[in-house]
Amino acid sequence: MLGLIISIIIIGLIAGALARLLVPGKQNMGIGMTMLLGIIGSFVGGFLGKLLFGADAGDGFLQPAGIIGSIIGAVIVLLLWIAFSKRRSGNRV
Repeated sequence: MLGLIISIIIIGLIAGALARLLVPGKQNMGIGMTMLLGIIGSFVGGFLGKLLFGADAGDGFLQPAGIIGSIIGAVIVLLLWIAFSKRRSGNRV
């Protein structure tokens, strides 16, 4: 169980960092938020993989397709975060 949690944190950090590198512009996030971005992106990528391709984690946790899905999910979450934060800050007086 501890190994699973540590691997989720490490993959989350890697996926979040790669998503931040792929999305242009400055994102004001620390390491913790980058890790959270990657973890949420992993869930989004896993959900999209299951929805589109019928793939799941039954074949093993660390797969190249799972890591790529995590990065894609993290990019989607980051783009949504940027869109909502711009929209929210534009309404302030």
